[in-house]
Amino acid sequence: MLKISNLTVSIDGKTILKNLNFSASAGQIHAIMGPNGAGKSTLTAILAGNDNYQVEAGEIWFAGQNLLEMEIEERALAGLFIGFQNPIEIPGVTLINFLKAALEAKAKANNQPLPSTAEILALIKQKIEFLGLPSDFYKRYVNANLSGGQKKLSELLQMAVLEPKLAVLDEIDSGLDIDSVKLVAANLNKLRSPARSIVLITHYQRILNFVKPDFVHVLKHGTIVASGGPELVAEIEAKGYDQFN
Repeated sequence: MLKISNLTVSIDGKTILKNLNFSASAGQIHAIMGPNGAGKSTLTAILAGNDNYQVEAGEIWFAGQNLLEMEIEERALAGLFIGFQNPIEIPGVTLINFLKAALEAKAKANNQPLPSTAEILALIKQKIEFLGLPSDFYKRYVNANLSGGQKKLSELLQMAVLEPKLAVLDEIDSGLDIDSVKLVAANLNKLRSPARSIVLITHYQRILNFVKPDFVHVLKHGTIVASGGPELVAEIEAKGYDQFN
């Protein structure tokens, strides 16, 4: 699904990622952990297509396509979903209108008939019920006037509706209290699928107490310095990141 080979990335002449290698297959959940400044958000930005960063070397392949040659819209239409640590607020644009535009673009890209407004509304209501969200959640503005937890649930609703092949979620537990973490984790578990890869990028282990990853990776000094199974989370919690070079 996703294969990153020898990726080196810089910004303003400063190298952030160095010879990073990573891969994720369909059906897997990967957790990427690391201290502040390790390059976690830079990795998200590169996958999203942020052109403020320069790729100095390496390759990224997604679903058989060269991701670095794809425009942002092409990445989304190919099935890449990015959940940002601080999602952009779009006042005045409701979730239903936002998702309607996305679903119509997806249908056009796949040469499929455009779904009707009634079909879109029915789908969104179905996913809202599936995730246990308030029935009128689709009427809310995209990330505007929402709490931190509501913003994360809004992103998970978007993910549920758009059904991406790969979801990269950057610090989805950032700033949330424990009850919100549990709610976000419960809904994320509902979105696990044999056809989907999920990459959780996080600083702390607490969400991983509720979402069990298949693989855990430690990102430090711009590269992955350790990989393992869920047991690596407990090791990080006990000894911190200083144990990894």
